[in-house]
Amino acid sequence: MAAVPVYRWRLAPDGLATRRQLRALGLRPGGQDVAAQVERPRRRREPLVAYLYRIDAAKPVRPMTPARWAALAKANAARRICPKCQRDAGYVIPPSLDMCTPCAYPDEQRAA
Repeated sequence: MAAVPVYRWRLAPDGLATRRQLRALGLRPGGQDVAAQVERPRRRREPLVAYLYRIDAAKPVRPMTPARWAALAKANAARRICPKCQRDAGYVIPPSLDMCTPCAYPDEQRAA
């Protein structure tokens, strides 16, 4: 990759945007290379870096198809099923527990 221009925080020229900014505009990078980067300085640490893409070369976001909506619903439902008791927890199971709260802390549920 060739050297890209580096700008200081909030000093990037018009016509460039981050992925999130493109998404807010209903766009995506669309396979284009990084046009520039912005660095935000931090004390005693490396600067935060954000990659910028050209807005004029961005493509529209692909619309969600019924099959993609179904796949997303299935994936979200799987995140709610406890692998230990196989019940729907009613919330997304935290990865730190890897199971629903009653399965993770069975003694605390009896005491209450």
